[in-house]
Amino acid sequence: MGYRVGPGAGASASGRGLVRRRRRRWVRITAFGVTALLVAAGGAGWAVYAKLSGNITPDEAAAAELARYDKERPTSLVKDARNILLIGSDSREGTDNARYGRDSGTERSDTTILLHLSAGRGSATAVSLPRDLMVDLPGCRRPDGSRSAPRFAMFNQAFQVGGSACTIRTVEKLTDIRIDHHVVVDFHGFTKMVDAVDGVEVCLREPIDDRAAKLRLPAGHVTLNGEQALGYVRARKSLGDGSDTERMERQQRFLGALVNKVRSNDVLLNPVKLYPVLDAATSSLTTDPALASLRGLYDLVRGLRDIPMEEVQFLTVPRESYAYDANRDQLVEPAADRLFERLRTDGPLVVAGNGPPVSASLSLSGAHDGPYGHARPGPRLRPAVTVSPPPTYRGNTAAEDTCG
Repeated sequence: MGYRVGPGAGASASGRGLVRRRRRRWVRITAFGVTALLVAAGGAGWAVYAKLSGNITPDEAAAAELARYDKERPTSLVKDARNILLIGSDSREGTDNARYGRDSGTERSDTTILLHLSAGRGSATAVSLPRDLMVDLPGCRRPDGSRSAPRFAMFNQAFQVGGSACTIRTVEKLTDIRIDHHVVVDFHGFTKMVDAVDGVEVCLREPIDDRAAKLRLPAGHVTLNGEQALGYVRARKSLGDGSDTERMERQQRFLGALVNKVRSNDVLLNPVKLYPVLDAATSSLTTDPALASLRGLYDLVRGLRDIPMEEVQFLTVPRESYAYDANRDQLVEPAADRLFERLRTDGPLVVAGNGPPVSASLSLSGAHDGPYGHARPGPRLRPAVTVSPPPTYRGNTAAEDTCG
């Protein structure tokens, strides 16, 4: 016995089928639209990545020169610790840098900082190397292909003679520390970076009126734009005691304030803020080939965002006036060698705002403790324990107020 389906039931089934077909069509259209959006976003993301990576100039010449002398270079002692040489160039080459002076055809290192990143990325230590420090320069390849003879001269002549490769070999000879990466930035790149974070606040104990640096600022908390910041970190004769040591300390305080600004302004978590910072940071940069891409830079700095500000330390290598020329510097020993040993072995060190490098030991002794920290009765004493705290050097941290 069969069952006949009435017209109403048939119409209802047909309607449900139509709804299902329309729903499938809408899902396909939506999926296509989402896919197209992802492809477009991916294309835009790739374009941004390619642009930012393209801003960086790989230092192929330095890589080739360092490979030539690889057997005589120091060996890295601690896995995952990194030593990066930061070189501020005083080049006037190009339209952007020409405003800072006449292009003499030579390029010197205006500022050089050895940045040590601990293996666990729990700390970062930036050590300034004076440009007037008297050092042994190795024989280096000049830009024209000829080679210089080894000689005893000012540190910043290494960059002038043989560029970043000669500077790296000089630092390695001086410190016995393997340089893993290097970064060279010129005047224009520095000013763009400061402007990209909307300026950096510093504290001035006295007003500044420096015509040579084109700098006129009141005392107190002041936010510097890129041009003002460049004048502030480069001025020498009109600020402080006029020494290069005082200038390096000012640079260190400024870099601490810059790090603080980037960390406290949510720049790293906000794509709208991050892009101009990345664009500024990568333009005018010359690095070793391993760092000459966003991936290379990211792999290096991804752990830095978790370093506490008080563990980002700045100091100048212990120095004093050179015995034969008061306008030059020489290392203070054994303090300098002890500092280099700490960096080589990834050992801790401490910076303080005043005083020369110091060392100390702490002797601890007392009654034998019970299981809950209470002293047990009786004559038994804990053996004397000598603890050698890390050496202390004059410097500052990124957490310190520049007015402090």
